[in-house]
Amino acid sequence: MTSPIVRRSNQSGQSKEPERANSLLLASRRFAAWAAEITLVVASGLIPFGIGVYANSRSDLNRVPLNPVLVVTERAIARPLALPVSYGIRNVAWPTNILWTIALLAPVTLSWWQLYLLAKTGSTIPKRWLKVQVVNEQGIPPGLGAVVIREGVGRWTVPISIAYLLWRYSFAFPNLGLFTFLSLLMIVGEGIGLPSRRGRRALHDQLAGTYTIDALLASNKQAQSAGGNDQAEESQEGNEELAAAQTNQSPNLWRRIQQNPNLTLFGVGLTSMTAVLATLIGTQVYIQIQQSQRATKQINSQQFLELVKQLSPNSGATNEQRRSTILAIGGLNDPQSIKFLADLLVSETNPSLLDTIQQALTTVGPQAIPELKNKNQFLVGELESVGSTATQERELRQGRLQRNQQTINKILSVYSGKIEGVDLSSTQLGQSGTPKSSFFNLVLDNIDLSGVKLKSANLNQASLKGSRFRGVGEDGRWDTYDDAIADLSQAQLQQANLTDANLSRVLMNRTDLSRATLNRANLSNARLFEAKLNSTQLVGADLRNAVLEKASLTGADLGDAKLNEANLYAARLGRATAIGTQLSFANLTNTDWQGADLSGAYLDRANLSNANLGATRLTGAVLRYTQMENVNLQNADLSLADLRGANVAGADFKGAILAPSKQDPADQFVQTPDLGSVSAVVQGVDFSQAKNLDAKQLAYICTQGGIHPRCP
Repeated sequence: MTSPIVRRSNQSGQSKEPERANSLLLASRRFAAWAAEITLVVASGLIPFGIGVYANSRSDLNRVPLNPVLVVTERAIARPLALPVSYGIRNVAWPTNILWTIALLAPVTLSWWQLYLLAKTGSTIPKRWLKVQVVNEQGIPPGLGAVVIREGVGRWTVPISIAYLLWRYSFAFPNLGLFTFLSLLMIVGEGIGLPSRRGRRALHDQLAGTYTIDALLASNKQAQSAGGNDQAEESQEGNEELAAAQTNQSPNLWRRIQQNPNLTLFGVGLTSMTAVLATLIGTQVYIQIQQSQRATKQINSQQFLELVKQLSPNSGATNEQRRSTILAIGGLNDPQSIKFLADLLVSETNPSLLDTIQQALTTVGPQAIPELKNKNQFLVGELESVGSTATQERELRQGRLQRNQQTINKILSVYSGKIEGVDLSSTQLGQSGTPKSSFFNLVLDNIDLSGVKLKSANLNQASLKGSRFRGVGEDGRWDTYDDAIADLSQAQLQQANLTDANLSRVLMNRTDLSRATLNRANLSNARLFEAKLNSTQLVGADLRNAVLEKASLTGADLGDAKLNEANLYAARLGRATAIGTQLSFANLTNTDWQGADLSGAYLDRANLSNANLGATRLTGAVLRYTQMENVNLQNADLSLADLRGANVAGADFKGAILAPSKQDPADQFVQTPDLGSVSAVVQGVDFSQAKNLDAKQLAYICTQGGIHPRCP
């Protein structure tokens, strides 16, 4: 292999310009090769990813859960970049699952293949095309170890780490655009190279002890060296010069260690001593902390026993003394005192003492929730065991459960915004179908419930007006990985009042919100997979980018709601009211809208493929560029609907009303779009593949500028 060192000529003044020109030419080819390598890797991921997105938005194939490998990868990427991550069930079309898996594996495979070629031959495919080669100090391919250091550490890890630290701890966080700019700036800066004895070399070359040479020039030198004795003599002179240069060059890290063993031993010894000293100090601190905790626990235990004695029936203490004792027990704030108070809340019958017990548990705060939750579930089981008949025993147990519920309610109210991570899953906090006189009403209006786990909890008929189920997290910024998001999956919220509540990004998979009130609620990016929203009030609600796949919204009121780019695949919306609703770019594939009112709704560029719009009212609806393949429009009212640019191939127009009718003066709530003229409704729309068009419909289509083979 030809040496990477350019031989110096005696005519140095005459060779400066050609050398400079060759250097610039090599630099440009190196950059072009690097750009081609990155393009190949990025394209191998973006192409299948883009096809997968397209398939997911338009495919009518079966939906399957997202590949667990993709879920783990998404979360691993999201955390350092502060991206929001949607947890829970996430279904995609089966081709999308395969394509996105390919999009993950293809760039990794291609990157390692390029590293292997670079290690064994000194060139990747783009470098080979552009006659660029990477060699080590001996003029041969660098090997896999050097290549990993060169590419993995020097070219990517170092510059991107610097860019990340600058981005993460600056005003730019969490702007991903600025992070991308900083990363590119650092990568380009690292590639320009640092001054060295041999000229400018990039950091990754200096770390790995490699050189980037002109393979074409090296080939020419090899050809010249084989021409005769004169060239052989010149080659020998070049080899001597290489040896001298290698002797004078700056050694890499491994060579520095070999040349300075004493310094290396000193560093290892110093590190070992520091580690041992830190271990000793840490052990001593740990022992002292444990001793202090044991002493505190012993003191609390003694105090607890003394206080419990004062509450015994034979103590002779007055009610006032008992109240003071209960508050003192609450002040201990340890597990045994919390358990004692939770049990006492169930067994005590004195109303004044019950209030004091609730006060003591409220003072303890969120630490009392786990014990109260356990007691809640126990009481629910007891209540179910006596049946539904109104008896004295049932009323007694119902009263115990209510006191438990009231205490939890008080703690959540008092510690608003400080209860992230509190687990109330499967807790009974709503009405349980008992006689109306014994109903408990959970009231948490305008409370911060960010990050609370309410999975499978009973919150029926709860009042949660204006409450917040999502917080900014520790970084104080919205839409980042550490956002405190509540989990309401499979919770029961029938007839609950969630007016103006903030449920953005909240998990509500399979949640029952039947007949609930969610007017003006923020449900953007919320996950409502298979949720029940039958007869739910969603007037003015924000559901942009929400996932409502296979959700049931039969009879729901979606008037003026925002559902832009929402995913309602296979959702049931029969008899729903969606007057003026914004559904632009929404995925409405396989949805059932039979009998719904979509007057004045914005469905432009939405996907309505295979949807059932039979007997729907679409008066004044905007359907520009909407995908309506195989949609059922039987008996639908499309008068004054704007269909320009829509794809109606395979759509069934049997009995559909296309001709505009005079608007009822009393029907003022229907806001028809400004079409300019009635003829623009179907102008340019291709009805060639539409089904069941009758003569009246064809006449209207042909006279209003529509396209059909039977038009004159």
